[in-house]
Amino acid sequence: MKRTRQEAQETKKAILKSALDTFYQKGYSKTTFEEIASRIGLTKGAVYWYFKNKPDLLAALINQYLDAKKEYLEEKVPALNHFKDIRDYFLYTADFILKSENNMKLAFFLSLQMEWSETIITKVLEEMGQNKKYFFEYMKSSLSQMQKNGEIKDEIDADTLSSLIINLWTGHLEAYFSKRCSIDLRTMVEKSFDLLLNGLKRKDQ
Repeated sequence: MKRTRQEAQETKKAILKSALDTFYQKGYSKTTFEEIASRIGLTKGAVYWYFKNKPDLLAALINQYLDAKKEYLEEKVPALNHFKDIRDYFLYTADFILKSENNMKLAFFLSLQMEWSETIITKVLEEMGQNKKYFFEYMKSSLSQMQKNGEIKDEIDADTLSSLIINLWTGHLEAYFSKRCSIDLRTMVEKSFDLLLNGLKRKDQ
């Protein structure tokens, strides 16, 4: 039984890797379960045994990525107590992506190749569970605490600021992958976050 469970886990990993490679090469709409299966010597039915549809499979890929990123960042930046921590958080996120071929593929695919629709977004979010809001809520709570500690101007709304910071990051990622910026990803993050966060400091800091 133990061996069977382990084999099932390995099969699921292989399906996810095959799906990532196929999504990356062909895009979401042109990828079929049959092709994902054939790349690793399985039947289409075997893929359906683990994943009921493509949104389910995509959500599993995203969750796998986010869980690994969360674990990596918790080790590198245990808490966001200061402006430098926020900047470092996104610098280490850049490292997490750039140092892994699979992470690069998924980030590239989600940034530039994914054909999102309202239906797909809804289905994927349904399968993502706690991950769908984790990073926004984590950023928001950290910024709120920094504001209470007197590091951020009182008039700034933490909810809005969280969205702006996260969207700044995703914009950098898209600019990097689409080659619309002449500087590397880490430099983009470092310079822009320094400019943004320095403007948020209270004058007495």
